[in-house]
Amino acid sequence: MGPRSHRWKGLLLLAFLSVPGVLTAQEVRTRVEINTTLGRMVVALYNETPKHRDNFLQLVRTHYYDSTLFHRAVPGFMVQGGDPDSRLAADRHMVMGRGGPGHTVPQEVDRRFIHKKGALAAAQPTEGANDEHRSHGSQFFLVEGERWSPGDLQLLVQRKNEKEPGIDHGYTPDQVKTYATAGGTPRLDGTYTVFGEVVEGLDVLDRIAAVPCDAQDRPLTDVRIWMRVLP
Repeated sequence: MGPRSHRWKGLLLLAFLSVPGVLTAQEVRTRVEINTTLGRMVVALYNETPKHRDNFLQLVRTHYYDSTLFHRAVPGFMVQGGDPDSRLAADRHMVMGRGGPGHTVPQEVDRRFIHKKGALAAAQPTEGANDEHRSHGSQFFLVEGERWSPGDLQLLVQRKNEKEPGIDHGYTPDQVKTYATAGGTPRLDGTYTVFGEVVEGLDVLDRIAAVPCDAQDRPLTDVRIWMRVLP
């Protein structure tokens, strides 16, 4: 094959990638179906957070999450799951949120990905020091959040910048608009790793967050989880 053939192959590849609607490898995101007793959600995982993506997929493929609970639900904040101990938790007993696979995942904070409504983020271990903000090996949360006016968001940014001089906690105009219209939990940005988002079933997220809970935020009616990787 001569130089001319290689040149034509390169031009064809560029033409393919420039066609509207054609996704690059980075944009093709693996999707996971989260079936619950209150409905179905689908999350898309970010390729830009590969350690969290691969860890989550490994757990899903080995059925680690099946029959576990969303053991915390806080309206206007988030719903949390992924504790294997919740699978056999007795009714009305507190789920401590300490169960896991025995490992953590290095933080992969990417400022492009914020804690907007529907964000899939990794919880952090509740016991022991965690100065590096490593993520829990299996526990995750889905953000419900609240709407933030641009003024309130700017005040939060100012407080964060004062607390951590030298770090700009500002947002792009699109992110400001997202928090104002869709809502979220911006105070978590920069600390917890966001590694995906709900692309189907936001109404199911709202349904779970609205379930009556006990004093420890455990739903009084169990919300169970089953997951699978979509083809």
